Amino acid sequence: MPLRLYNTLTQEVQPFAPLSDNTVRMYTCGPTVYDFAHIGNFRTFVFFDLLRRWLRASGFKLDHVMNITDVDDKIIRNAVAQNKTLEEYTAIYTKAFLDDCAALRLERPEHLARATENIAEMASAIHKLEDDGFTYRSDGSVYYRISKFKGYGKLSHNDFSGMVAGARVDVDNYDKADARDFALWKAAKPGEPSWDTEVGNGRPGWHIECSVMAIRYLGDTLDLHAGGIDLIFPHHENEIAQSEALTGKPFARFWVHSEFLFVEGQKMSKSLGNYYTLRDILAMGYSPEVVRFLLASVPYRKALNFTFAGLASAKTAIERLRNFKLRLETAKLPAGVNAAIADHATRALAGFREAMDDDLNTAEALASVYEYLRDANIALDAGEFQTGNLAGAHALLEQMDAVFEVLKPSASTDGMSEADIENLIAERTAAKKSRDFKRSDEIRAQLLESGVIIEDTKDGVRWKRK
Repeated sequence: MPLRLYNTLTQEVQPFAPLSDNTVRMYTCGPTVYDFAHIGNFRTFVFFDLLRRWLRASGFKLDHVMNITDVDDKIIRNAVAQNKTLEEYTAIYTKAFLDDCAALRLERPEHLARATENIAEMASAIHKLEDDGFTYRSDGSVYYRISKFKGYGKLSHNDFSGMVAGARVDVDNYDKADARDFALWKAAKPGEPSWDTEVGNGRPGWHIECSVMAIRYLGDTLDLHAGGIDLIFPHHENEIAQSEALTGKPFARFWVHSEFLFVEGQKMSKSLGNYYTLRDILAMGYSPEVVRFLLASVPYRKALNFTFAGLASAKTAIERLRNFKLRLETAKLPAGVNAAIADHATRALAGFREAMDDDLNTAEALASVYEYLRDANIALDAGEFQTGNLAGAHALLEQMDAVFEVLKPSASTDGMSEADIENLIAERTAAKKSRDFKRSDEIRAQLLESGVIIEDTKDGVRWKRK
């Protein structure tokens, strides 16, 4: 079966393939850089990364654009309050976001498109919409008249036929269930950043930014547009209205949305004390790959309940993978092939791929891996896992890690590298052979203090980070 994705536009799971050139033209909604990104944001960004990786594993090439919104109401308000320029303020949080992405091992899209670097193109698009009769002006601002776009509501599947004509909204974000004409261009206000363009002095509204950057880098029709479920209305609905009015063509063939993240069963909120940035979680001692694994382990169309018990389980799950990989690398195996284990490896790899092809069902994909690990470990304990079984085991781990990327530990915060650890273990082994047990115990204690646990086995010394 080919890769299948749930398309919000059609409300169906459909076979996915790019329109041409075997290249997926994909746009994903990036951060608004007014603060540090929280774990709810990163649930969506981890989903984007899984989607990227599986599209490539499915044989497709990628042309992926992610925007960075570096001008909007919140950013301007915060920058003014801190007496910073827009560039000074957003540079801090843009760097923080990219650093956090690197910590979580998220691949960089082919294009990062900053809103402030595309203002002229936005003004040109707004001017075209004006010429084509989709807009009106009020107090120097330009508004999109959604009653002119007959397909409005086709993504959110809402009926806006009873909307109040001429009602409009000026803020970039709004949560009301009914539609409002929205600002494409906001007239300049005293003390706020602005750009002098063909549509006047001011700045773009939030919605036009994504439409223009997607079309500029990827063309009139995207293969895939992804984001969080909270963006379906109004943001993505507005994107469709603008983009299709500009080009006369479908804006995106597939719309894919990830569900919400809750914390300990509740909506994340600063007032509830359960609001966490990634940096908050890492400061508690959790490694980035543990956070990544937890965020990736629940299929993207299911709400994710982020708990500290879940983090502990994710840590244990990763340790099982790493310990198995270490056993493969260090165990002294008999020659030959255990046919049952070889067959299970083949079935597990096929099961992993089938689950990922089924709308990125990460839970089922991981289940295939861990069922194999259970049987393979039993065979290793019994001396029945043979050298001919290594290839199948490694192939399964490599396929899994190409998507989840959790096998390699992150660098320890105290700077102890893998080479440092191996050198200390070698020194400890030498100390034990020379019966210098005092030094041997000192090294074990030093490693433990640095978060490294060592285990003496019949096949040699194994180690793992806490």
